[in-house]
Amino acid sequence: MASGPLNGVRILEFNGIGPGPFCGMLLSDLGADILRIDRIGGDRGEKTHVTRRGRKSVALDLKKPEAREACLRLIETADALFEGFRPGVMERLGLGPDVALARNKRLVYGRMTGWGQDGPLAQAAGHDIDYIAITGALHAIGTAEKPVPPLNLIGDFGGGAMYLALGLLAGLLHARATGEGQVVDAAMSDGAASLMAAAYGHLAGGRWIDARESNGTDGGAPYYGVYKCRDGAFVAIGAIERQFFAELMDRLEIDDFPRDKQLDRAWWPTLRERLTAVFLTKTRAEWMALMEGSDACFAGVLSLAEAPSHPHHVARGTFVTVDGVVQPGPAPRFSRTPGAVQQTDPRIGAHNETGLADWGLSQTEIETLRRAGAL
Repeated sequence: MASGPLNGVRILEFNGIGPGPFCGMLLSDLGADILRIDRIGGDRGEKTHVTRRGRKSVALDLKKPEAREACLRLIETADALFEGFRPGVMERLGLGPDVALARNKRLVYGRMTGWGQDGPLAQAAGHDIDYIAITGALHAIGTAEKPVPPLNLIGDFGGGAMYLALGLLAGLLHARATGEGQVVDAAMSDGAASLMAAAYGHLAGGRWIDARESNGTDGGAPYYGVYKCRDGAFVAIGAIERQFFAELMDRLEIDDFPRDKQLDRAWWPTLRERLTAVFLTKTRAEWMALMEGSDACFAGVLSLAEAPSHPHHVARGTFVTVDGVVQPGPAPRFSRTPGAVQQTDPRIGAHNETGLADWGLSQTEIETLRRAGAL
């Protein structure tokens, strides 16, 4: 039995890459019953594909009319659907929003793209780095010399998957209140721009310089940055507030820097020089022992291999092990309806029969799909 606040919600996922699977993982971890439509002939599906966890997989050839009709049968009982193809692909398959909503007027139809369903770039290929490039986000991140790709966290996962999940859930609330479904157009470029709301507010208010390493949180301020330790590892500090900055200076035993000059840009080179020299006097482990847990806004910079073993993560169960694979656990946390990883077979097409049967297709319908080579 699924656990989580979305227990009982049925979602049909047309498998894609990047933000689509991550959105499906989030919703599955919160208890949604998600049936994923995979391509015949795709990869096998491995337990290390963490963002695909927790869903049942049915492999269909959507070029065959039998497969498309099976999808429409599934849509009839779904609460929501989401897909990540270029605009027009689902329409050409006969599975676009108009057709789907005609079958199920309460359906929330989520569409995940890089550029959105319309606009001059709608049909262009791209990846996270491209979507965040035109929003100002990529320009703001990196060294003074050049922008640095922030993994694919801002476009794919933050601006894409999280906004798609939010849109689907908002749509579900509306559908339950009114009986009316709708289309959710989730563009990674839109979401990335939305994530930059505070930065645009600071820019408009004259509190942000539109150049990298020039501001309080972009690496410009020495009290908000990363420093190398004696062993070559790094630590991070984020002592923005005056009282936290004072705590940092006290713990580092820096007495020769005037505390009231923290926000004075003219003094930043001096402060950076002092912090750089002090942090080089100890190893990361020594600094963590001295500083961690204090109000100095300090943390050791841990690698992916190191992070799951940090005592804070261990205490909270932040990471879980599923089939021998260490991975982040469900988030956020709920007091009455905690989420959980729904452990299902990760192989593509592993639930061709059970998944379809659970969603209401008869054995005759399933056999028809097999005979047609659509399953």
